[in-house]
Amino acid sequence: MQVAIKYCLSCLLIFSIHLAKAQSIDKTKLIEHIAYLSSDELEGRKTQSQGNLAAREYILNEFKSLDLATQYPDYIQKFSFEGRRDNKVYDQAANIIAYIPGSSSKKLIVITAHYDHVGIGRADSAGDSIYNGADDNASGTAALLELARYFKAHRPAHGIMFAALDGEEMGLQGAKALVKDFPYALDQIVLNINMDMISRNENGELYASGTYYYPTFKTILEEAASGNKPILKFGHDEPNTGRDNWTNSSDHGAFFKENVPHIYFGVEDHKDYHKPSDSFENIDQEFFVNATNLILKCTIALDQELLKE
Repeated sequence: MQVAIKYCLSCLLIFSIHLAKAQSIDKTKLIEHIAYLSSDELEGRKTQSQGNLAAREYILNEFKSLDLATQYPDYIQKFSFEGRRDNKVYDQAANIIAYIPGSSSKKLIVITAHYDHVGIGRADSAGDSIYNGADDNASGTAALLELARYFKAHRPAHGIMFAALDGEEMGLQGAKALVKDFPYALDQIVLNINMDMISRNENGELYASGTYYYPTFKTILEEAASGNKPILKFGHDEPNTGRDNWTNSSDHGAFFKENVPHIYFGVEDHKDYHKPSDSFENIDQEFFVNATNLILKCTIALDQELLKE
């Protein structure tokens, strides 16, 4: 009997280890992505800058290497807008969009992360004028690429659209363009998962904002996050709380305005927010890998549970 029990426990342990590994991203590639996207070579990735175009090409090549589907010519949705501060017309902005069809549902989940940042600006005390945007938002873009890699190998129940969005720093322009020119009726979207700033937090906390409006998601997320790092917290979504309300603070805001449910994964602002010091050297690599894996687990859980509704 004891031998049988030990055998069963051993099998359970092996299964648990296998499951944990199965539900995880490639951490080496994740770090490679964020290192490149936040490098000085890309000069802060401001919309239509050479660095932004290089980031676009990098994302495009990753999607192509995974042989993902898309609803847009060569994965690119081009759009134009007028800058709020400079009144310049940006007529070659571009979202990069890939798609994996679902195995059980024609409805879809849209996963978003913006790849642009603010470019080159005023130098800091160290003479650095490149706003690399490692956390904001090379981190979310890197995670997007690795979530796409995971779901290519593990087909989701719902279709998943992976949208690397441009122009977020200039007023959520890429998200607005995607919602306006979406290839399906918007009621086909069961959820928008947005990632913006997920690579560092001194308290080991990652927020899932949006459950104030969509409380059914909270139980699913709590169960998926149980026993995992970082600590998943909820909030920053209550009305009439000023800047503490993140509901319209990133690309999910464009979906929210069209009554599309959302969960926004992000961290609270840190001392390097929108400064040249938001660089690769200042991210927390362990936190970033764990946060991306946690978002993956949450996405898997949401994908399965939303089938039941």
